Amino acid sequence: MKILISNDDGYLAPGIIALAEVLAPIADITVVAPDSNRSGSSNSLTLDRPLWVEQAANGFYYLNGTPSDCVHVALTGLLTERPDLIVSGINQGQNMGDDTLYSGTVAAATEGFLFGIPAIAFSQMHKGWDQLESAARVAREVVQRQFDTLPRPYLLNVNIPNLPYDRLRGPVATRLGKRHMSEPVHKLTDPHGRDLYWIGPAGQARDGGEGTDFHATANGFVSITPLQIDLTHAAQLDNLKKALA
Repeated sequence: MKILISNDDGYLAPGIIALAEVLAPIADITVVAPDSNRSGSSNSLTLDRPLWVEQAANGFYYLNGTPSDCVHVALTGLLTERPDLIVSGINQGQNMGDDTLYSGTVAAATEGFLFGIPAIAFSQMHKGWDQLESAARVAREVVQRQFDTLPRPYLLNVNIPNLPYDRLRGPVATRLGKRHMSEPVHKLTDPHGRDLYWIGPAGQARDGGEGTDFHATANGFVSITPLQIDLTHAAQLDNLKKALA
């Protein structure tokens, strides 16, 4: 099995190093990741400047772009063979509910999915890399499942509590929850008198009931949510057709 690995925390992040280490014994891996942290970059592609690619001493490739850039460049110009799976992460911090729209981790997986390749995004619940070895072990097990019963390509979003492996309650299938609005921005003033704004943290869960990713991870389960790309509001489409008639 050939696996392309990327992330949004950068090629030096402990999460992607741990992920590469646990997958290398079971697959032929290639790592292509951003040169620095690109968290929150969503699905953006760099179209206003050229991108360069370098290879680190450990064999990882890194480029001066977004997570989507990494997967796009890998699939359309860098790799000589098409991978069987795209894996993104392990992210430092959760990507659940509405966060998936902003997540560079999920975006890297999504880019592979758009190319027709199965893809999985992995994130730890809390920042700081606590219990990263446990999360990496879970990631390897999820990859090894291969999900042959799922129509391909599939796009899965996995969130792992920061718990020792023997305290995790196993994987469950979930849907995305919803959050409250984000906390207010932090306003500062620079030495020149200009107002500066720092985006505030995400709000608390508004829809975090049973069956959601929020509920599962809060109760010690590994959340696995299948994602799709079609943003068409089917019910509104019928209403729009009536309005335009």
